[in-house]
Amino acid sequence: MSEAARNILLVAACALIDADGRILLAQRPEGKSLAGLWEFPGGKVEPGETPEESLVRELHEELGITTKVACLAPLTFASHTYEKFHLLMPLYVCRRYEGIPHGKEGQALKWVKPQALRDYPMPPADEPLIPMLQDTLGTSDYYPVSVEFGCGY
Repeated sequence: MSEAARNILLVAACALIDADGRILLAQRPEGKSLAGLWEFPGGKVEPGETPEESLVRELHEELGITTKVACLAPLTFASHTYEKFHLLMPLYVCRRYEGIPHGKEGQALKWVKPQALRDYPMPPADEPLIPMLQDTLGTSDYYPVSVEFGCGY
């Protein structure tokens, strides 16, 4: 078993969708690994957290927005081996939240139409998520991924 296979890192990511059907991307800041690349907001799942709970926390810490677990709809996941760890990353869709996203950690943000996602360089683990988002969100105003009842926003 490789060192990367033994070190599995669970990171939850979110495709935050605005009223115009655009997806929010965040640019990794200087000083972090993969700096300058664009990614879906999210972060490491801490011990004792579910992926959904970590996203509620991370979206507030990174973007200054508030959402609920019930507002997160699981869509797909990525599984990618980096040199020192293996990344397992569930991707959720969120259309309902309170606040206006802003980069609280100095990261640049960009709202992007699904068909333009490939115009933004992304980490290797994020790239395979693009086709699923494009197929799911498409270019119409109808979005088949729904959130659970009780989202409350």
